[in-house]
Amino acid sequence: MLQKCEGIVIRTTDYGETNKVVTLYTREWGKIGVMARGAKKPNSRLSAISQLFTHGNYLVQTGSGLGSLQQGEMITSMRSIREDIFLTAYSSYIVELLEKSVEDKKPNPYLFELLYQTLHYVNEGYDYDVMMNIFEMKMLNVLGLNPTLNQCSVCGSTDGHFSFSIREGGLICHRCFDKDPYHLKLSPAAVRLLRLFYFFDLSRLGAISVKPETKAELKKIISAYYEEYSGLHLKTKKFLDSMEQFRHLL
Repeated sequence: MLQKCEGIVIRTTDYGETNKVVTLYTREWGKIGVMARGAKKPNSRLSAISQLFTHGNYLVQTGSGLGSLQQGEMITSMRSIREDIFLTAYSSYIVELLEKSVEDKKPNPYLFELLYQTLHYVNEGYDYDVMMNIFEMKMLNVLGLNPTLNQCSVCGSTDGHFSFSIREGGLICHRCFDKDPYHLKLSPAAVRLLRLFYFFDLSRLGAISVKPETKAELKKIISAYYEEYSGLHLKTKKFLDSMEQFRHLL
């Protein structure tokens, strides 16, 4: 049965001499795998539309097993991402995080929109550290994780100085610091951004500027929280961390 879908390529795997297995995240069906026959041949009509990060309309032959990609029409190539090693590394982490967090064929139009908007903003030159952190915070609900960010996770207070407690699973106020001696200190700016990234609608994103020291706080908190609760071990995350060290040497 031939069916149309709008999708973004989130993974590709070589299969044999000339074929690729392409994982698409689609608006209509969620995550699906399709065989792109001959896509590794340079003159193949499937070559361009089966590249990582490509956003397009796809015609898929569906059946009981792996679908077959028949043709596609590119909407956005995300060319800027593919031409920059840092953008590629960050975007690879974003798509792997999505891929490992969802099951096959579970439609989620909100998630499709989130992925598209995030990659689009990265491609357009928005701060990729910030876009990655926003995506990570938005993915927590998908993973069934709900950090307490609008009040103290111990006493429920909404005012005071806040730190982040991995153990308590959210913010804790200064009155409760003794409940977790390992709490991670946060600046008011970092507290505000954690809340913003988690709660706000990404389609309303305007110009956003975050100081390097605040970025470092956010990265530390989000990475530690994921490490403790997500159960995910992503190859792209390790690569990204090594890229980060390289970037600071430049």
